[in-house]
Amino acid sequence: MKKIITSGLIAGVVLLVLSILGLYATIWFFPTLAAQYYDPAFDSQSGRYMIYYAHPFVIGLALAWFWDRFKVVLKGSFLTRGIEFGLAYALVAIFPVMWLTYSALSVSLAMVGTWLAFGLLQGIIAGLVFEKTNP
Repeated sequence: MKKIITSGLIAGVVLLVLSILGLYATIWFFPTLAAQYYDPAFDSQSGRYMIYYAHPFVIGLALAWFWDRFKVVLKGSFLTRGIEFGLAYALVAIFPVMWLTYSALSVSLAMVGTWLAFGLLQGIIAGLVFEKTNP
């Protein structure tokens, strides 16, 4: 249990840094996509910003538990196992949610695509962190 929590928190820190960098990269490189976040559907006035910053730790701990249960199935090198873990996470969790989000909410396909890519990247990065911290 200690390995799960430790690796989950380490992954949370790494994912938090990547989330913040991804946020700024989106603003700099995709300004029209970033402008979509000014839609009233996205509540930027509330005090719920801490939930955004806690998200990487929630994902990190959940994926650490998943890694601990799933790692015996993964074969191959360090990079192969991390990528396969990220792909499994994206296929099982991210893709269905993005499908539902796009079908039910008024968001662009580009926005949903970036969320899907970001979720995949989170899974791969977390898998690489877990490979090092909890092989």
